[in-house]
Amino acid sequence: MDQAERAQPLLELTGATVRFGADAALDDVSFRMFPGEVHSLMGENGAGKSTLIKAITGVLALDAGTLVLDGQEVEFATPQDAQRAGLSTVYQEIELLPNLSVAENILLGREPRSRGVVSQRMMRARAREVLADLGLDIDPASVLGTHSVAVQQLVAIARAISTDVRVLVLDEPTSSLDLDEVAELFRIIRELRDRGVAILFVSHFLDQVYEICDRVTVLRDGKLVGEYLTRQLLRIDLVHKMLGRDASDFKTRQRTAVDEPTGPVFLSARGLGSAPGITGADVDLGEGEVVGVAGLLGSGRTALARALTGISRVDAGIIRIEGQPVSLDSPQRAISLGVVYSSENRLAEGILGELSVLDNITLAVQAQRGIFRRIRPARQRELAQSWVEALGVRPADLDRPAGTLSGGNQQKVLLARLLALSPRVLVLDEPTRGIDVGAKVEIQNLVGELADNGLSVLFISAELEEVLRVGDRVAILREGRVVETLDSTDMTVNSLLALVASPDEQEG
Repeated sequence: MDQAERAQPLLELTGATVRFGADAALDDVSFRMFPGEVHSLMGENGAGKSTLIKAITGVLALDAGTLVLDGQEVEFATPQDAQRAGLSTVYQEIELLPNLSVAENILLGREPRSRGVVSQRMMRARAREVLADLGLDIDPASVLGTHSVAVQQLVAIARAISTDVRVLVLDEPTSSLDLDEVAELFRIIRELRDRGVAILFVSHFLDQVYEICDRVTVLRDGKLVGEYLTRQLLRIDLVHKMLGRDASDFKTRQRTAVDEPTGPVFLSARGLGSAPGITGADVDLGEGEVVGVAGLLGSGRTALARALTGISRVDAGIIRIEGQPVSLDSPQRAISLGVVYSSENRLAEGILGELSVLDNITLAVQAQRGIFRRIRPARQRELAQSWVEALGVRPADLDRPAGTLSGGNQQKVLLARLLALSPRVLVLDEPTRGIDVGAKVEIQNLVGELADNGLSVLFISAELEEVLRVGDRVAILREGRVVETLDSTDMTVNSLLALVASPDEQEG
């Protein structure tokens, strides 16, 4: 007998419809959550997951349908209303204040007072209780920004449960965590589940969904596909339900075994040093080659990307392009030499959500031309339209604010902006983070097509399977150094994990 037969839903959404103009982001969707259960919401980007979350947490109003909490119909006008009713959300982009202490973040807006004045002593004592309740040993007086992303994520969860939480929504909580940090997060999720909290876990990592979730609801194109017990749903069937087509329809690039760059070396670095993060790294990137970069969090993956693209200052070593020493002392200089960068932080350093798709795509080209050489509007639209069609951006609406697109389509717009510069080297830092299975394969295939057309690509990903799938060769990064660069066809995920995570065994 499953949970649905033993208990009434704690939260139930029935006939939910949310429209944006003529488009229905949710179309007559029903959804339910049970106490003491971890529930996953699955679907491609644009399926309606974010809209559903916003509908149950007071961010968006329903155009039709009802929301029932613990047997009572409710309407939340604001997220604060939802929080007061026991619904808390921890988003993928952590919405805390890094300049404040851990305690101040946990109790922000609910600071304890003594004689009308905020009491730091009482606030730290209360925060310490909340953290201890989760088994976390974090100094409540420490500044949040001094901690890792993983610790900040746990503090965000501590903040969420510091109220009388009944429903906890975790939106892509593991996207920036390594294996040990995911294990710690799952320990906390299980503890909260055992206390009777209903937890909505949204993730694109299928392995994690099957490890932690009791139930899964699948959306596609704003409609409900179905609700299933995870243990009764094969992974291949889940992918099919999400995509509406067989996973075998997605073909990835065919590659041959290589030990050296697949073409003439276009960019190379020797003894590259950049503080903090890179100490004596060597890299060779051939024309038309994809080099995947694999390493644990803190190994220097992003630091390497930023050093090679003029964002971070290089302290040591030499970079050559087509054999000639160059100084990449700024992003503008790097771009002028054909080297462009896509940040892992798509929201903070990539897409400008309030600007249109057209403006986002043409932004870098216009910046390169300068303010006195404006691109003619007709040419601007022609340029943007060509990239929207080439990359399959959906919907193909140039005037739509880019921030309203799904994560996968935002990534395509960002790639279009970079490709409009006619680069020779594309440095991609976590380009598929937080996007769905179908969009992920589309991006991977796009990278392969770009390489087949002569573009050199450095592809950084925390997902080792993706690194192997995309890269011709894989550069293994440890403590800021590229310790080996190997043919990807010779490796499995397990063998790559051993190289990345077990240096002592490998060197011993």
